[in-house]
Parts: sequence; structure tokens; C-alpha cells
Amino acid sequence: MNGHREGSLGVMHRYALVFPGQGSQSVGMGQALAHASSVAAAVFAESDAALGESLSDLAWNGPADALDRTENAQPALLATSIAYLRALRERWDASDAGLGQPAFAAGHSMGQYSALVAAGVISLADGIRLVRERGRLMQASGSGRDGAMAAIIGLDDARLPELLAAAAAHGTFGVANRNAPGQVVVSGDRAAIEASADIAKSLGARKAIVLPVSVAAHSPLMAEAAEGMREVLAGVVFSDPTIRLLANADARPLTTGDACRAELVDHLTAGVDWVRAVERMAAEGVTTFIEVGPGRVLTGLIKRIAPDAEAVPLDDPAAADRLAVPFASATPA
Repeated sequence: MNGHREGSLGVMHRYALVFPGQGSQSVGMGQALAHASSVAAAVFAESDAALGESLSDLAWNGPADALDRTENAQPALLATSIAYLRALRERWDASDAGLGQPAFAAGHSMGQYSALVAAGVISLADGIRLVRERGRLMQASGSGRDGAMAAIIGLDDARLPELLAAAAAHGTFGVANRNAPGQVVVSGDRAAIEASADIAKSLGARKAIVLPVSVAAHSPLMAEAAEGMREVLAGVVFSDPTIRLLANADARPLTTGDACRAELVDHLTAGVDWVRAVERMAAEGVTTFIEVGPGRVLTGLIKRIAPDAEAVPLDDPAAADRLAVPFASATPA
């Protein structure tokens, strides 16, 4: 069996909703969905109202350089993900699919906000405003220090401690994302990041690519952003989750509203261990992962982490009606 096996969500036993983070955005995302689904269109309308500007116009028409800015990409991704979620739920309710609650909702980095909205922890409007502020604070955090990130491909996970020790001699350095076996993103001071590329290759990595970003996400350089978010989050209502949630750093359960609020502060300076999250969900019986939002990034990662599981991206360009994908055989990625 493998991730491409035939299957239907209508007959699955345990499923999880997974929500992508920054990097999955693209101009035009969610536009066809909003035209096809009134509940999806309502999500974009509510998101526009929450910010007092046309976020939907930016998501649908660009320009790409404006959409890609952190303070715009994050609310646009949240709106698009929740539009997919509500349209999917409407379709399932109409079909009387009887699938029940998902076993988990899990978000990758900024996708945690989407997961919290899905689990009823925060409202959509609060989520949209929060990620706008998160993006602004991340861009401003670490001013005066040249932050950077790099993707390390094909390095044996057992060699990661050596990479961390050697690169840290050049400045602040750590693992921002453990995305899949042999695929990590590192973050910190630019000098340490640039040194890590050569160090990683010497340790056996196939590729080490310094990314075109100026923000050292999920590193101690985000301490100012974390403190700023702590203040902002204190004024927002958090409810206990109605769906099981997992912390980004170590996949521990988040069972209360207070724990979820703390997670949104902590994960700015800590790494995202997506491998551990997917492995935990699979170990607890999840056999199908539904990627709720634009793109197919998480689908690809999940197929590498849990090859026996089924991964279904709702944003499937091969499907004439994207919301029909969950009721048909999964389309190979």
C-alpha cells in the first residue's frame, strides 16, 4: 500500500484536517471556489470586513509581490483555508455523508490559526486580524539583525545535531521546520545560515539553498514578535477546542483555550516538527489527511512521512469541481 492507493473519504474511519502555512499562497486562490459556493464567498466577505479592505481582491487578482508580503499572505491564506473548510462541510452536510468530527486539526506554522478557527477556538474575524498583526510583527522583529532561512535537503536526520553545533558557532541558528524525513528548514542569523549551507553539504546533504526571505521565522530572532503577539492575544477570546489540536514544536495535545493562546506565542520562536505531528496522528489511527487550503505542499510531505496514509488536497487542479475530490478516488499527486 502507498499514498496513491484508491480510496474514498466516504468510507474512511479516522481523518484529520491539515492546514498549510505561508508559501502556499498564489494569485487567484479561492476565486473559483467563492464563485461556486456561497458559504465560501461569505468567508471572503467576512475577512474583507474584518480588515476593512479587500483582501479577496488581493488574493484573487494580486499583484503577486503584494500578496507575498507576510502581512498579506497570512490573512489571505487563512481566509482561503476556511473558505474551503466551510464549503466542504456544506457539501458533506448536503450529502449526509455522516463522517463525524475529524480526529485532529493540525496547522503548519501560520496554519495553526486556521486549525484554531476550524476547532472553534477563535472566530474567523479575530483570526484574520491576528495573522495580519502576526505578519507585521514578524517583519519588524529582529530589526538590526540580518535574519535568513535555508532549506536543507537529503541530510540524514542523525547528522542534524552536528549541523546545529557547527553552524551555531557563526550566530543564532536552529531548525525552523522539520518537514519530512531528510527535509528541514533552518533559521537564524544570516552568517550562520550561509555557513550552514556548506556545513550541511559536507555532512552529506544533497542540497542546501538559502531562501529569498528576510525574516528568520521560528527562531529566537522572533522574540520581539512573540512578545508583541502575547500582548495582542491577551485581548482575544479563546475557547476550548472542539477538535483535537497538536502543538507545532512537539505534537503535544492542546486541550484548552489558554494552551492554544500560549501556542501562538511559543511557536514564533520554536520550530515546527511536522514529522512528529503526522506520525502522532497516524499512530492514533488517522488513515486519511485532508489538506484544507490552497496548494498541495502538505499532501506531498505527508506522503513521505506516512506513505500508507491517504492524503487528499482539496485544491486539486485536476478536478473540474474541487469539492468533488473527497467523494471520488484520491487523485495521485
